[in-house]
Amino acid sequence: MPAVAIGALRPGQEVTGVFACTRKDRLTTRTGSSYLALELRDRSGTISARAFRDADALAGRFERGELVRVSGRVERFRDELVVEVGAIERVEPATGSDEADPARFLPSTFRDLDELDGFLEHLAGEVHDRPLSALLDRLLSDGELRAAWRRAPCTRGGHHSYLGGLLEHTVAVATLAYELCQVHPRLNQDLLLTAAITHDLGRTREFTYGAEIGLTDEGRLLGHLVIGERILSERSARLDDDRRLALLHCVLCHHGPSSAPGGRFASPEALALYRLNALDATVKGALEHGIGE
Repeated sequence: MPAVAIGALRPGQEVTGVFACTRKDRLTTRTGSSYLALELRDRSGTISARAFRDADALAGRFERGELVRVSGRVERFRDELVVEVGAIERVEPATGSDEADPARFLPSTFRDLDELDGFLEHLAGEVHDRPLSALLDRLLSDGELRAAWRRAPCTRGGHHSYLGGLLEHTVAVATLAYELCQVHPRLNQDLLLTAAITHDLGRTREFTYGAEIGLTDEGRLLGHLVIGERILSERSARLDDDRRLALLHCVLCHHGPSSAPGGRFASPEALALYRLNALDATVKGALEHGIGE
């Protein structure tokens, strides 16, 4: 049966599809029998669902926050649509065009990802220092990394907290870095651009994707700064010590001087990256969530 969006469901319709389970409660009817009260979601909306038959057995097959495959029938109850569930089971998240692609259930950027990818490659091309340019080439030619770069958000609840947010933010910060170098030509453009492009690489391994955006064990225990340093250290073995240390300093300090030795920036490029990252994050946050008091 073809997948149907929640927003297109109608009373009397038989439905089979994969949805995000955003609520799961085990309740009791007036007669004392238990049933499951659920909320299902996709990008088109949400709908309530109920399972009266075999509720205890069905409850053991999935948890709230997971993707589930549901079979049932749409009914109208108290002037609202509800899915009477006949069968339900957990589904492993997947990427691509699969029916369990997280992009069907999670918020995504409105920007065109291919266009953002093109901007990223153009900005990388403005790095003319051969060792740093070669490092970016190795990163951008890694298909698995590029896919994660396109998929990841920047945060789970702050700025750019949607699929594709990492790529959008990276392009924004790198664009600001390039423009700043035109205003201040004494800045090391090759270093600052490379740092801007790679500053949030740790985000590519920080998140999990299902009914909600979660954290990997690595993301929860280490955080994106440490993960990013690991990725860059693995890929920058061909860099000389001066370039590698200057780049890592910029990346590790992009949230502020508190993580720098002595609480100070060691280069104007590190200071610039910190300010540019904060500029894009705070302006985007204000546009998405409003300006706080």
